[in-house]
Amino acid sequence: MTVTVQVDTTRPVATLINVFTVSPDRQEELVALLARATEDTMKQQPGFLHANFHVSHDGERVINYAQWETEEHYHAMLANPEARFHMDQAAKIATDVQPRLYQVKSTHTAA
Repeated sequence: MTVTVQVDTTRPVATLINVFTVSPDRQEELVALLARATEDTMKQQPGFLHANFHVSHDGERVINYAQWETEEHYHAMLANPEARFHMDQAAKIATDVQPRLYQVKSTHTAA
């Protein structure tokens, strides 16, 4: 399967990079939960653009790279009870969760 991620630097977006630390035996469980939450809830939230999940080879990390139209959209999602439920479930699987918002400064693609 080929996955292409387009990062739009022509307009400001809120980029979430959330690093989950997880026991290797629960990494796939966490990814499945995050993917299900994205399909069932996050995609229906105003301002949602896309989400990607990355897993470390050692099984100890899951990275959620997501973008929202604005920080306000992201913060509104955090206040949504259904979204909070999914995030609370993820926090029960992970041993540490470190969400941060970022601004994309540059992108680079192979010629």
